Amino acid sequence: MEQQQGADVFFLLVGAILVFAMHGGFAFLEVGTVRHKNQVNALVKILVDFAISTTVYFAIGYTLSYGITFFAAAQTISAGQGYELVKFFFLATFAAAVPAIISGGIAERARFLPQCAATALMVGLAYPLIEGTVWNRNFGLQDHLFASILGAPFKDFAGSIVVHAFGGWAAFAAIRQLGPRIGRYDRSRPMSPPPSSIPWLAMGSWLLCIGWFGFNVMSAQNLRAESGLVAINSLMAMCGGILAALLAGRNDPGFVHNGALAGLVAICAGSDVMHPIGAFLTGAIAGGLFVTMFQVSTNKWRIDDVLGVWALHGLCGLWGGIACGIFGLAALGGMGGVTFQSQLVGSVLGAAFGFVAGTIVYWVVHSAFGLRLSPDEERRGADISIHKISANPEDDVRLGRL
Repeated sequence: MEQQQGADVFFLLVGAILVFAMHGGFAFLEVGTVRHKNQVNALVKILVDFAISTTVYFAIGYTLSYGITFFAAAQTISAGQGYELVKFFFLATFAAAVPAIISGGIAERARFLPQCAATALMVGLAYPLIEGTVWNRNFGLQDHLFASILGAPFKDFAGSIVVHAFGGWAAFAAIRQLGPRIGRYDRSRPMSPPPSSIPWLAMGSWLLCIGWFGFNVMSAQNLRAESGLVAINSLMAMCGGILAALLAGRNDPGFVHNGALAGLVAICAGSDVMHPIGAFLTGAIAGGLFVTMFQVSTNKWRIDDVLGVWALHGLCGLWGGIACGIFGLAALGGMGGVTFQSQLVGSVLGAAFGFVAGTIVYWVVHSAFGLRLSPDEERRGADISIHKISANPEDDVRLGRL
């Protein structure tokens, strides 16, 4: 028994470390996408957001989700070889992904400390409500609405809705609150600043892809529930997303590397119930959806979403929750135990809650502190305006820019 418990602790600890490494992926994906004058800000935001998220999740969020608190003696909270502590670590890395997602959407124009305040509110109060509802059956929705009325509990194995759709739709609300960057839509044709570094963007994507196998596979949370199906489905969805984005994006490297992430976002919900062919199709649809909707939303609808997080996480996450109710059906080669209507309703409700939570939190923060950089600060760049240093300070000193 102790040996099994110790193995579960180690298993989940490896998963927590892998998902923690994904935050480096979030950072470098943003570093490579934003302009050079905002690279330092991208790095600092992701790290500080992680620290704030973990702190408020420890103090408030985890208790709201699971009814467990760690304000007791170390001997008490480390019972069972500390499994509950490692579970907290694992799930804290999920919670911290929400502000990391939002960060990419509102990059280059958000003030630092107000954004930190928004992170605390999102992770400490808003995110635990959807997490506890779906993964801990809080409020009775899983039993009374989904299982009794819609035929099966709402399934989100690794967070297509709980993490990605929630974060993506909250980001959409924050983007609307902030408005576009200066000069983005001043001309008849939208002006899209080019990425500062394709290699850093690609590195961010690779880090996220590698860590995602901890995000999905270790969501079983113990060795007895582990299944190789989750790993192969994640792999196939990632490949489907890459190939679809390659075709839809006409070889654009930014779309290709984000296509991998689109496929992985979409497969989270149903990775333990789909057939690998269904997973590939889920990822491929997500890859095409991301490319199409990123172009439509930023160019035609003039939604200045710097990293395309609404299309990538909000829409592909929403699709992933629904896709679980299609390709997870036994009739289509899946494991069954899901219904289309349950997945459709749960996915839409989860996305809508993300938008409502984001609207409230970012309106409150903007009203209280002011969320946006001044025009002069934005033109100067967040690195110098906020952190008083650029990504290459030695070069700036040598050339007389500082």
